[in-house]
Amino acid sequence: MPAPTCASCHTARAALRRPRSGQALCGPCFCTAFEAEVLHTVVAGRLLPPGAVVAVGASGGKDSTVLAHVLRELAPRLGLTLRLVAVDEGIGGYRDAALAAVRRQAERWGLPLTIVAYEDLFGGWTMDAVARSTAGTGRGRSCCTFCGVLRRRALEEGARLVGATHVVTGHNADDVAETVLMNFLRGDAARLARGGGLGSAGEGGALPRCRPLQFASQKEVVLYAHFRRLDYFSEECVYAPRAFRGHARELLKRLEAVRPTAALDLVHSAERLALAPAVRPPRPGACSRCGALASRALCQACALLDGLARGRPRLAIGEHKHEPRDEGPRSRAQAAAAAF
Repeated sequence: MPAPTCASCHTARAALRRPRSGQALCGPCFCTAFEAEVLHTVVAGRLLPPGAVVAVGASGGKDSTVLAHVLRELAPRLGLTLRLVAVDEGIGGYRDAALAAVRRQAERWGLPLTIVAYEDLFGGWTMDAVARSTAGTGRGRSCCTFCGVLRRRALEEGARLVGATHVVTGHNADDVAETVLMNFLRGDAARLARGGGLGSAGEGGALPRCRPLQFASQKEVVLYAHFRRLDYFSEECVYAPRAFRGHARELLKRLEAVRPTAALDLVHSAERLALAPAVRPPRPGACSRCGALASRALCQACALLDGLARGRPRLAIGEHKHEPRDEGPRSRAQAAAAAF
């Protein structure tokens, strides 16, 4: 059976059916539609004002590669200046290859690239060192917890280094839906409360941060990269198989098999979530050590690094079973808010 004609240009043969709508499109029309939808997300959400200097979190993977390419296409219309900021977590045999892909992208697109390393920012700690520290403690699965917190801080520091006014990351709809599922499964009201919207407005001195690809499915991100012939790194992190996120990812795949819009439905559910006053997290303050946004005396990054330095890495942020209680009693809502 021959492929149908493209529903947009009505000339070329369709190369795909869009996963969420079933619309048959040729490659060029799909890419045009994808870029238009990202533009709508940015403009309608007022995410990046004209004149913004935007730090694009560049990992070398498909999501950040597609994000950087699309924003580069849209930058003249939006009045943006782009800077690539990559984070070297210190994962031997993995991050070097990913950073090589980022360097190729920066050279090809003519975009300035800045690389910041955990080792330089966090007192010599790398993710390989964290993994060795947690090995044999029953906390091996916490590598992704450490890495997520430290990478967020490193990206913020890199963005400030290049004079950025805004930070963008390549999280797609599947990523956000997985996070929503994880928070539901853990009963984490604080993180659910912060999960809606397209990012953060930059309270407490932090730079505004947003996710322009939040309504784009992972399948469409891959398709866009394919039709635009983008060069990206596709290996999975060596520590990822042990992460709890993998269970949420498998559950989401099964949900999408019976309901193709499941990922977007979860994204929109997080946007509309309302919490009772009793379980709303307290307003954040400033970390007593580094001044970053924090819901307790120490921010997440400082708390984790403090635990590592004392030889007691914690299984998850907010767990205090093995640490002295020097902050006084806290309510259940405050304890939940301490988790990221």
